[in-house]
Amino acid sequence: MLLISLLTFEFSIASFTQSLEALVESATGWPGVGIIFIYSFLIAFVLPGPSEIVLIAPLDLGLPPWMHLSSIMLVSAIGKAAGSVVAFHIGQEVKRSGPIIQWIRRSRWGVLEWSEQRSVQLAQRYGYGGLAIALSVPFFPDTISIYAFAVLEKNYTKFALATFFGSLGRLMVTVGFFGGLSMTF
Repeated sequence: MLLISLLTFEFSIASFTQSLEALVESATGWPGVGIIFIYSFLIAFVLPGPSEIVLIAPLDLGLPPWMHLSSIMLVSAIGKAAGSVVAFHIGQEVKRSGPIIQWIRRSRWGVLEWSEQRSVQLAQRYGYGGLAIALSVPFFPDTISIYAFAVLEKNYTKFALATFFGSLGRLMVTVGFFGGLSMTF
């Protein structure tokens, strides 16, 4: 019964994530800014999706293209930093809850152990800068890194700043990579 409940929950999260991604892909105007914020907020602590999807939102705010992209990146980084504070609080509570960690280990995310090891190494070596580095890697599930750091660290403000700069860095790396590819081809 518990297994069926967990599978249903994972299916529901995946379905919700797909719906929200479709909403982001069609987000326009100022309400679209709110959609990007909400998506980025949720991606930080609950949704197992790509945060880079916000870059293709057709906001159309009447701004020059560079401001359009900058606005998306800034709103997304702020949303993810806010969501990371929620994740940080949850992580502080998870330190005391073994069953949650066991459920995460059994979930469909097979990269948890690898990610935890890398995140712990980065945290031990570079502190909050390590979190920003981990979050700057495009297309890597940042929720895992955020929770791994949340369990290790204690300062909410530094944690939020690290996730802000890491998220902003990730979007900049993604834009730089795909911008370079488009110039090549």
